[in-house]
Amino acid sequence: MTTLTIRIPDDTAARLRQLAKHRGISLNKLMEEFSTTSLAEFDTENRFRLRAAKASAKRGLAVLAKLDAAFRKPATKRKPTGK
Repeated sequence: MTTLTIRIPDDTAARLRQLAKHRGISLNKLMEEFSTTSLAEFDTENRFRLRAAKASAKRGLAVLAKLDAAFRKPATKRKPTGK
């Protein structure tokens, strides 16, 4: 384990303590959860960018067009609800 010291405004620290208390966890556990979530988002974005860099725009647009066609529903007339 590593100890990390951060500097944040007092009111922010107080709100974080309240949030941790509301969730029934320690402030350390709350920070661990936030860190895990942030790292997962970062990893996901990096994987997406790497795949996008290797991808073919033409093939991607073809897949999107296929999905659009599959989920397109015929237009239907709506009856007035009287509201």
